[in-house]
Amino acid sequence: MYNFVTMNIESYIAQLLYRYQCVTVPGFGAFLTEIQSAQLIESSNSFFPPKKMISFNAYLKNNDGLLANHIAQAEKTSYEYAISAIQYEVFNWKKALQENGLFSIKNVGNFSLNADKNLIFTPYDQTNYLTSSFGLSAFVSPMVKREIFEQKIEALEEKEVIDFIPERRRTSAYLKYAAVFVLGLGLTGAIAYPVYQQQIANETIIVEQSVQKQVQNKIQEATFFIKNPIPAVTLTVKEEKMSYHIMAGAFRDERNAQKKFEQLSSQGYKARRIPQNKHGLFPVLYGSYATFAEAEKAKQEIQKTENPDAWVLVESL
Repeated sequence: MYNFVTMNIESYIAQLLYRYQCVTVPGFGAFLTEIQSAQLIESSNSFFPPKKMISFNAYLKNNDGLLANHIAQAEKTSYEYAISAIQYEVFNWKKALQENGLFSIKNVGNFSLNADKNLIFTPYDQTNYLTSSFGLSAFVSPMVKREIFEQKIEALEEKEVIDFIPERRRTSAYLKYAAVFVLGLGLTGAIAYPVYQQQIANETIIVEQSVQKQVQNKIQEATFFIKNPIPAVTLTVKEEKMSYHIMAGAFRDERNAQKKFEQLSSQGYKARRIPQNKHGLFPVLYGSYATFAEAEKAKQEIQKTENPDAWVLVESL
């Protein structure tokens, strides 16, 4: 008989919340995360760093393999054992709800039942699962007091205005001769300056004509010859990462896997085959999706019309 009591399912849920947007507990529900920007509450001068907000959806109960695979790898056990351990833990949670009306998942949140026996989830807000905000914490800034500054300005304005009276000095006699000398220089400059300006203008016209002629030659040359052609530009388009996959089946015989792949492709699915897993099976996918919401929507449609056992695999392939 398995001893599931020693397995800490709660800590594995918390570990996965750091890495994924959705962590599903089969048979119970899914924990969803949404990034909240940094916040400033002016009324209390409080600052909060960006964080992951956790919510719970009781309708997402299907096994996507994420939690069970993580537990199997961490505990170095089989996938089937991890599934059984999760089922045992969910049984204890539901039992605690029936007997006590509440139970808690450490560092994740509290569950309780309201008057209508509906499940209520209250997230634990002391843990920030956003890795980019590691080390950042909320803080309160002291209020800036502006009254003292305004009082200092008023005090400066009330002080007596100081008038500055320039000192009068006697004009020396040698300044008169200096003024006469400067006046003579001014008259000489007034006569010579127009002659100098005319010479500059003539030289400028000669230079402009030479430059214009060179420009025309360059234009004619460029019309017929391109000495340095522009190199071709290569654009690289980054492919969108597909981390959510709908599993169609895993086959022991590779020929059966190929037949299933060809069947799904003929039905219009963007089917994929992925390499043989550690259990010696050859998995086949209905398709891959960029977001969990897209994969979940497609899975529900496939379960209705094609395969009731289809499930979502969360893995970077």
